[in-house]
Amino acid sequence: MQPDEPQAKREFSLGTLFSDLTREFSTLVRQEAQLIKTEVWEKVSDAKTGVGQLAIGAIVLLGGFLVLLLAVVAGLNQLLGTTADDYPWLSPLIVGGLAAIVGIGLILRGRRNLEAETLAPRRSGESLKRDTEVLKEQFNK
Repeated sequence: MQPDEPQAKREFSLGTLFSDLTREFSTLVRQEAQLIKTEVWEKVSDAKTGVGQLAIGAIVLLGGFLVLLLAVVAGLNQLLGTTADDYPWLSPLIVGGLAAIVGIGLILRGRRNLEAETLAPRRSGESLKRDTEVLKEQFNK
């Protein structure tokens, strides 16, 4: 083979082709593993940030919410008049029940946002699927 021959016209041996394929496949697997690792760490970081924000927000919200609930109980006592005098537990029961319903709804919604499906690495799976299709095409030629 002459050094000035174009690259496309050179013929490679079967061993060289398999060697190149093995090397490139190995490189591809390492790159995909690194992509998965990076994406998982991004998702873990996002989850940590979300959990931290939920915790701090819940603590601050709890303090303010308790004060507001006390005001609602006092207002409901005023509305109930003599009934509140006869049943002093009624206003706190009504307000506490409503607050519990709202709280449960918020907790369920937050938990849904932290489900495994939301945190799963999608780009890596799609990339692996594309790579598999390309390899199948290469072997079918």
